[in-house]
Amino acid sequence: MAKAKLQTVEVTQEDLASAALRRQIRFWIIAAIVLALLLYLFSSILLPFVAGMALAYFLDPVADRLQRLGLSRVMATTLILVAFLIVLVLGLVILIPLLASQLTDFIAKLPEYLTQLQGLITSFDPQWIEQRFGVDAEGLREGLNSLLTTGFGFLTTVFQSIWSSGVALFSIASLFVVTPVVAFYMLLDWDRMIHTVDSWVPRDHVETVRQLAADINAATAGFVRGQGTLCLILGLMYAFGLTLTGLKFGVLIGLFAGLISFIPYVGSLVGLVLSVGLAFVQFWPDWLMVVAVAGVFFVGQFIEGNILQPRLVGKSVGLHPVWLMFALFAFGALFGFVGLLIAVPAAAAIAVLVRFAISRYLDSPLYKGHEAANAGSTRLTGRTGDDH
Repeated sequence: MAKAKLQTVEVTQEDLASAALRRQIRFWIIAAIVLALLLYLFSSILLPFVAGMALAYFLDPVADRLQRLGLSRVMATTLILVAFLIVLVLGLVILIPLLASQLTDFIAKLPEYLTQLQGLITSFDPQWIEQRFGVDAEGLREGLNSLLTTGFGFLTTVFQSIWSSGVALFSIASLFVVTPVVAFYMLLDWDRMIHTVDSWVPRDHVETVRQLAADINAATAGFVRGQGTLCLILGLMYAFGLTLTGLKFGVLIGLFAGLISFIPYVGSLVGLVLSVGLAFVQFWPDWLMVVAVAGVFFVGQFIEGNILQPRLVGKSVGLHPVWLMFALFAFGALFGFVGLLIAVPAAAAIAVLVRFAISRYLDSPLYKGHEAANAGSTRLTGRTGDDH
C-alpha cells in the first residue's frame, strides 16, 4: 500500500514537472517569435539603437573600472563617450578620405589589374603547363577569366546588398546623431537595467537564469570585446605592414582583412589573396617584394595565434566557425545590416541555450527512459523500506 502511494506521488510530481517544462518551453518560443517579428518589422530603423547598445556593452567594463577609481557613473560615462567620440572623429577625418580615395582608385583599376594578373598566370610556357598539369593554356586562360569575373560579380553583389539592406544615407546620418545619445543613456543606466531585469526573473529559476546569462555574457564578451579588439589591431597591423612594403591600396586591403578576421582564417586568407595578387601585378618579376607582402600576413597570423588571441579572446567564445558564418548569412538575410550586428551575440546566446537544453535532455526521463526512472524508484523504495 505504501509502495503504491509512493509511486502515485512520484508519477504526480513527474507530471507536474513535465507540465511546467512544457509551459516554459511554450513561453520562450512565443517570446522568441515576438522578438524576431519586432526585429523584422523595425529592422530599417534599428541600426543606431543596436549600435548604441553594442557601444554601451563594449564600454561598460571601462565605466566600472573608472567607478572603482572614485568617479561617479555620470562622470565616468561622460568621460568615456567624449574620449571615444574624439578618437572616432580623428579616425574618420584621417582614414575616411584616404580609404575613399583608395577604394575609388581600386574599383577603377580592378579590371586592368585582373587582366594583367590573368596575363601573368598564363604567360608561362604553354607546353610546360600542358606537360606538367595536362591543361591547355587557352582553356586555362578562359577558366581564369570566368573565375575572376564571377568572383568580382559576387563581391559587387555582396556590397550592393549590404548597402541596400540598411546602410542608406539616412541610416548613416542617424548613426552619427542618435548612436552617441543612445550609448550615453544605456551606459549610464546599464547596471540598473541589469538589476531590474534580474528582479523580473521567477525566483524558482533565478539561479539557472543567472548562470545562463553569465555563460551568454562570457561567450558574447569574449567575441564582441576580445575579437573586436583583435580585429582592430590586426587591421592596423596589416595596413601598416602592407604600406611599408609599398603595396598600392595597402591601407584599404589591410583594414578590410583585419575587420573581417572575426571569421577565423577568412580575413587573413582574403587579405593574402588580394594583396599577393596585387603584388604580382605591381612588383613582378621582383619575387622578394611579393614574398614580403605575403610575409605580412604570415607574421600577422603568428602574432594573432600566439600573442593576441590567447590574451584578448582566450577560450571563452565557444562559437564554431561554421555556425558563426551561418548566423551571419541567416541574420543578414532576415534583418539586413542590423542582422549582421546582432548575429554574433545572437549566435552566442543560441549556442549557450542549445547546450543547456541538451544537458537537461540528457538528464531527463525522455532520454534515460522508463527503465532508469523505475530503477530510481526501486532504489528509493528500497531505502524507504530499510528506514522502516
